[in-house]
Amino acid sequence: MNADLLCGSLAEPARLRTYSAVVLGARTPDQIAAATGLSPAVVGKSAQRLIKTGLLTASADGFHAVEEVFKDAARSNRREVAPLDADPARDAVLRAFIRDGRLTHFPTFPAKTRIVLEYLVNCFEPNRAYPESEVNTILNTWHEDHAALRRLLVDNHLLTRTNSIYRRASE
Repeated sequence: MNADLLCGSLAEPARLRTYSAVVLGARTPDQIAAATGLSPAVVGKSAQRLIKTGLLTASADGFHAVEEVFKDAARSNRREVAPLDADPARDAVLRAFIRDGRLTHFPTFPAKTRIVLEYLVNCFEPNRAYPESEVNTILNTWHEDHAALRRLLVDNHLLTRTNSIYRRASE
């Protein structure tokens, strides 16, 4: 079941109340009606729809909620995202700090800072001179504190600076 179908199944208040009552332990239509204040006819229709969509099952001892449907829906809604680095360990570090093409915050551990900076420096072409204003513009696409990023790249010898002209350091 996908997330849209799941939400649609529970969008009707009577179905949501019916499902909630079953999750909380009601097993029979009478118990569900008592717990929810719904009429037995409404409980019956709601339960049928919830069984049809896979949110409830019915057995000799009553209704049961199928709670793993939520995990399945969440998993089916995940989009495949290309790794930021071929090395899974480096990719995990980058994913912790980069969301939607932006640096969310600066790492506190030097090794992680280095991984992030090595990734960011790829925005600069080797053997090309960049004036400071262009470096700032490029770094602003990653984080609003372009000065701190610029300083970190220079301090980590990933960019060189001579007379306010920056170059990507040779590898």
